[in-house]
Amino acid sequence: MQLTDILDEPFRGSDHFRQALTHRSAGAHNNERLEYLGDALLGFLIAEWLFLRYTDCPEGDLTRLRAHLVRQETLVEIARELELGKHLSLGAGELKAGGAQRDSILATALEALVGAVYLSQGLERARKLVMDLYSTRLERIPSVEQLKDAKTKLQELLQSAGLGLPRYALQKQVRKSGDELFTVECMVAGCREPFVATGKSRRLAEQDAARLALAHLSGQES
Repeated sequence: MQLTDILDEPFRGSDHFRQALTHRSAGAHNNERLEYLGDALLGFLIAEWLFLRYTDCPEGDLTRLRAHLVRQETLVEIARELELGKHLSLGAGELKAGGAQRDSILATALEALVGAVYLSQGLERARKLVMDLYSTRLERIPSVEQLKDAKTKLQELLQSAGLGLPRYALQKQVRKSGDELFTVECMVAGCREPFVATGKSRRLAEQDAARLALAHLSGQES
């Protein structure tokens, strides 16, 4: 799938299109405001599709499905499939630093495109764009159970066993080679030692610590 497959030529020649693909490092006429609008539109259009498709699904499950579809990781996957990085306008420094393949920049540009199409061509065209972008993902959307993260699964397991909630604590935070690393411990009732994991964010470290706890508890059950 290429941009030429889903965006018509008049729009690709418009100022809205150019602005959507312009990073702030390239000038004041950039895509930050369009990203704000596109983010809201994307969330609405995906929520609308889920609401109409899963008529018996409770609100909590719909929220989990929507979060999976609009998370940065999914946006980046779509942007890479479109080879969106080749079309970005970046400042010299950002270009040299590899900004055309940076996750946050790709996700911002994709959301900005949704906002740009809405402003230029209206809601129906924006809806069509989102459906085109997500066509294969909506066909193979995972189940709600598959989408539960490790922290949620651990909490549900402990609650079903009548145990208290797990407790997470930050052990240390260090900067290494330009990146921050977070070490987190997860304490579970009945386990003498905490489960410790390190990640590039506190959230990721907590998820990995929860996975360790789940693996340990699952081993006890088997």
